[in-house]
Amino acid sequence: MAEAYVVERLGSDLARLRGDPASAPDASVVVPVNAQADLESVLRLVREVAGYRGEHSFEIVLVINNYPAGEPPSEIETYAGAGMRVVAVPNAWREGEAVCLTARVPGARAAASERLVLFDADCRIRDPSRLLDWYVRQLERGAQAAYTRVGYYDLRPLWSVRARIVTHHLARWIKRVALRIPTTRGSNYAVDRAVFLRLYEQGRLVDDLNVGPAVKASGERVAYSGRRSLQVLTSGRKFRGGWRKLARYLRYRLLYNVRVLGSRAGDRKGGDAY
Repeated sequence: MAEAYVVERLGSDLARLRGDPASAPDASVVVPVNAQADLESVLRLVREVAGYRGEHSFEIVLVINNYPAGEPPSEIETYAGAGMRVVAVPNAWREGEAVCLTARVPGARAAASERLVLFDADCRIRDPSRLLDWYVRQLERGAQAAYTRVGYYDLRPLWSVRARIVTHHLARWIKRVALRIPTTRGSNYAVDRAVFLRLYEQGRLVDDLNVGPAVKASGERVAYSGRRSLQVLTSGRKFRGGWRKLARYLRYRLLYNVRVLGSRAGDRKGGDAY
């Protein structure tokens, strides 16, 4: 259970971040929160975003999900009292879709801004001011989606884990540079709200992996930056290591990418990995 000091410590920072409540914020930061695992850990991300120092205004939208219907966690009220917009969804799962994407949709619909910045609850942001300003600037300049480099923290010091990460980044580089396929992932991207919801309602989004490709396929522009100052880190704690596991993972990811990136309108074949 989150402590009540969250309201006292974050309230003033979130009020400053939001700016004039009578006006729409420049962007809405939407974060899905698994009530079984992330209610406490998301506070680190919130504190990092609230540390923004710049000329733009932002709201933080938490989509708290995965809890028994009729038994909402007390953090819903606590976080709302701290100045966050909280959307409560007991079960965000939807057949044929990656739950990491599906859980973002209620937050996108509730957002007060037409610009969405999407993170995961376990992300760490190196420089929130530069990153958030870059996202707003790209969407202001006509991009309908934008993303930056994603790295990892909490990786085990194993050669099989290192090989997995190297392979992961190499595959993303080939897709992005050689094949010209945007490599958006759930832990770090921004998107125009109307475009995101339109593509979702058309059945063209089943995972964060195909947000960028779907936006590009619709004739819109997708921006990318690999600058280290804009990098977002996501947890690598689930990477256990092992060469056999690595081989199985590579085969799985190849088949999964082919399936997801080949999704068509009305053809929902997503999964729950990302």
